[in-house]
Amino acid sequence: MVCMRNLVILISGGGSNMAAILKAAQTQRWADTLGAQVSAVISNRPDAQGLELAKAQGVATAVVDHLSYPTRESFDQALMGSIDTHNPALLVLAGFMRILTPGFVSHYEGRLVNIHPSLLPAFTGLHTHQRALDAGCKFAGATVHRVTAELDHGPILEQAVVPVLPGDDAKTLAARVLTQEHLIYPRAIAKLLRGAV
Repeated sequence: MVCMRNLVILISGGGSNMAAILKAAQTQRWADTLGAQVSAVISNRPDAQGLELAKAQGVATAVVDHLSYPTRESFDQALMGSIDTHNPALLVLAGFMRILTPGFVSHYEGRLVNIHPSLLPAFTGLHTHQRALDAGCKFAGATVHRVTAELDHGPILEQAVVPVLPGDDAKTLAARVLTQEHLIYPRAIAKLLRGAV
């Protein structure tokens, strides 16, 4: 019998990338073809809409509310406790809006991935679309990368390029980039599970 590898997804909000991953896992039959399943979705916000979406798909959910912990370190310790009950082969950050401590990153070294709405190494951090527009970029995009202790760095796994169109504002550009995120994130995860990257 093949041992199933668990994926745990961390979210903070609506969970559209999480939904794209769940859909890919189902339509591409990751359980059969890759020996992998999304075993849990965990949020740092009790009101994250993505939790309801995950529950509707039959995925276990949990909340570790960062507001309940006095320090970043104590929150990360509690979060690790919740994650580790699922013994994850891969920990997937999907709109998880917390800066993780070095101890957390080290604990999941080699198993931690993120998606960022820019063509890294350009525009790390927040407000990526407005910053790309302000810089006069002709192209924007998204990057799937392994997570290291340095924010929005780490080896690049997948990228998608999106043209910046005349009249774009941060909202329209973000929406167009997001459609590409939904394509490249599941693809990058499947490649990782196959050992292709």
